[in-house]
Amino acid sequence: MIKWLRRFAKVLLGLACGLALIVGGLALWLRVPPQPAVASAQALPAGFIWGVSSSAFQSEGGDVDSNILRLNKKSVGDKDKPQDPYGSSVDFRHRYREDIALARDLGVNTYRIGINWARVEPRQGQIDEAELAYYDDLIKALKEAGIQPLITLDHFVHPGWVADQGGWSNPQTVDEFVSFVRLIAGRYHADVHWWLTFNEAAFFMIGDIALRSPGLRGALAIRRNLIAAHRRSYEAIHALAPKAMVSSNIVWTGDTFLSRLAQCLTDWAFLDSITDRLDYVAVDYYMSDIRGSSRGHANWYPDPPGLYRALRTLALRFPGKPLLVAENGMATENGKPRPDGVRREDALCDSVYWLQRARADGIDVIGYMVWSLTDNFEWGSYTPRFGLYTVNVMSDPALTRIPTAAVPAYHSIIADRGVPPDYRPVLHLRTTAAAKQPGKFP
Repeated sequence: MIKWLRRFAKVLLGLACGLALIVGGLALWLRVPPQPAVASAQALPAGFIWGVSSSAFQSEGGDVDSNILRLNKKSVGDKDKPQDPYGSSVDFRHRYREDIALARDLGVNTYRIGINWARVEPRQGQIDEAELAYYDDLIKALKEAGIQPLITLDHFVHPGWVADQGGWSNPQTVDEFVSFVRLIAGRYHADVHWWLTFNEAAFFMIGDIALRSPGLRGALAIRRNLIAAHRRSYEAIHALAPKAMVSSNIVWTGDTFLSRLAQCLTDWAFLDSITDRLDYVAVDYYMSDIRGSSRGHANWYPDPPGLYRALRTLALRFPGKPLLVAENGMATENGKPRPDGVRREDALCDSVYWLQRARADGIDVIGYMVWSLTDNFEWGSYTPRFGLYTVNVMSDPALTRIPTAAVPAYHSIIADRGVPPDYRPVLHLRTTAAAKQPGKFP
């Protein structure tokens, strides 16, 4: 009887603590900071991180067996939702020196890359030394260009053999992933200071659960295993490099009640359990309303002022931790003008303006990274174009990198450490009448 009472008390305590965390987190997320008045922008400090972001799978190309490539191969001929064949993507695997030269010419000091676990360990326990040599040369090329690498260790992709054993529902995957992390960190810790373990882990978790339909117990196992993998990976990297900066980036869902509720729930799913194992907070910002996720990439209204609100909210949520914008960008449909008329260069400059305002208001934002240098494979399609350089994958066998108007804009921003003091935002606030045009949010 006493044992039963103790168990019951533990359950009640756990529920109470969980409810307190959710209520407390929701209270913070529902508090939308006021938007400051437009004013002169102040230059960002020397040493500020200016970068571009990418993922290994989305840009490298090649027939490397993985969970995502398997899904793509099954979906190419789908009658309802056919995907584009993955193929060579933009062939970063063989053109990385060309793309690094483009990044160098922009003036960036940081390039976020991924290390594809499926490429490094194509069969369980068998390391492909040729692929490790590719990553060796990639990092060497970045260093030679004066660009520091930021490494993402898992960007939604794992080897096919991991998928065969149940993916992240299997606790064995945690041990195997940590072994992979030790391999990569052991090889590159002298050259790499910035690390991300999982990209948007909560959303990957939701997608994996939806795909596998493992039931409540299986869903909780996936959550538990991803949390354990991050915590153990954090420790593994710091054992090799005590001063390393390690995090796991989140995606910003927005300002509306529904968006803030989604943020609170996704935080519970992952972030709340690793806050003591984050050296900085990395955020991917694309929109200020989660409803945009159902409208197609080219109809996501970028809402640059929302970046200020996101950074201020995160500063309140994580006091004392520096903030990094790990991804920010805007899509077009095959490079065509957007339905709402927003231009890539305007969204870029406005975003940097509001970032400068955040920094001037005392928010410890340490860097800004554009998604992405080139167009890439957007999880099933080459139609959404996020690149500073357009690549017509489906129609140009040469995969020519074609600069957009955002290239000179970003070059000037980096050279001047932000937009100039007399810059004024081009895009209206989300609440203005202009934001009610087709493709924008009411």
